[in-house]
Amino acid sequence: MPFCALFSLILRETHYLVIVLIRLIKESLIFAVISLTVNKLRTFLSLLGITIGIFAIILVYSIVDSLEKNIRDSVSQLGDNVVYIQKWPWGGGGEYAWWKYLNRPVPLSKESDLLRKRSQYAENVAFGTSLGGATAKRNGMDAGGVEVLGITYEYNQIWDFDLKEGRYFTENEMYGGKSYCIIGANIEEGLFPGGESALGEQISIRGQKLTVIGVFEKVGESLVGQSYDKMVLVPFKFVRTVVNTDKNDGNLIMVSAKEGISLAQLKDELTGLMRSIRRLRPGADDNFALNDPSLISNQLDGLFGVLGLVGTVIGGFSILVGGFGIANIMFVSVRERTNEIGIQKALGAKNFVVLIQFLTESIVLCLLGGAAGLFLVYLGALAAAKAFDFDIFLSTRNIIVGLGLSGVIGLLSGFIPAWMASRLDPVEAIRMQA
Repeated sequence: MPFCALFSLILRETHYLVIVLIRLIKESLIFAVISLTVNKLRTFLSLLGITIGIFAIILVYSIVDSLEKNIRDSVSQLGDNVVYIQKWPWGGGGEYAWWKYLNRPVPLSKESDLLRKRSQYAENVAFGTSLGGATAKRNGMDAGGVEVLGITYEYNQIWDFDLKEGRYFTENEMYGGKSYCIIGANIEEGLFPGGESALGEQISIRGQKLTVIGVFEKVGESLVGQSYDKMVLVPFKFVRTVVNTDKNDGNLIMVSAKEGISLAQLKDELTGLMRSIRRLRPGADDNFALNDPSLISNQLDGLFGVLGLVGTVIGGFSILVGGFGIANIMFVSVRERTNEIGIQKALGAKNFVVLIQFLTESIVLCLLGGAAGLFLVYLGALAAAKAFDFDIFLSTRNIIVGLGLSGVIGLLSGFIPAWMASRLDPVEAIRMQA
């Protein structure tokens, strides 16, 4: 047979098989819909098991994904090329040896000046000192829980933030220790109600008058790092006139790496420089901590891996119960339609036709339950956003996972009943029903 004729025959046979398969699936869907609508209560109860299972597992996945996104977004604010020199190291695995760090000296502004002069890998070096728990006052009104952060001029070159109105400090204002400040959105709302502009107005913190030159854009609560909404940014030299910064545990030095310099290279250099500045003997332990966002990110990977596993186990049990429910209903359906199966097979229906019909019914049933579960997750996400001010998003990946799980459960739960139906002898099937 010529090659062209053989190729044409293969195409015709393939086209015929595709048409037969499409027709079979279409008829199976019609049979499934009829069967499900005839037994509405049974269908509802069957859907309920899968709905609860998909709701449980996808809700856990969505909460974990949303929480992870919020935390990682907060971590990203710390910068991916910034090292923080502090007295206390950020948490780590195992026991936190706080007693080793308690007597460490705090970072000092003069140390940041020396690092700025000596470092070959640092792009910017800034110093900051934090005074938490302060209260801002104005005309009989006050805003509590304010964090006052005294910083050097390079701060805005390391931290990325937006101002709703106003401006950043000039170098002369910063190094002159001017009593100027930039305030957070929550502080503005508390001290300047009714949409009154804060620019040029004075507020009082710890008895010191500060003139507002800028207002931060509202960013919301930060799960990691800091939120500017309750922050007051002031020149470091001004803070030094209020408290003794040489003994403040809130001191830190922020160092950003030059382009092309890795954090590992920067940390190695900073370790040597800090040991030299503090004149530590060879073999002596470091009396400072070099922190960077990767320390948090590595811990988050393990944490969310465990949370995802827990969610899978919890949802898996729910899905398993729902799958047994579907299998039970399909066995009942096969018994009720034994006569119908016998007539179909007597009229020439092949085994795989009956198999596909019952599998389709099981899969459709599970997909409907899965869709209902996803809809409940969507409603729950909307309710959580309004009640707790926490956004839970139903991602495309989770939708696909939910529907995919539903389809797989339908396939597994319905296979044995469908296989039994396809193997029935037509004569015996008609006689059993009779």
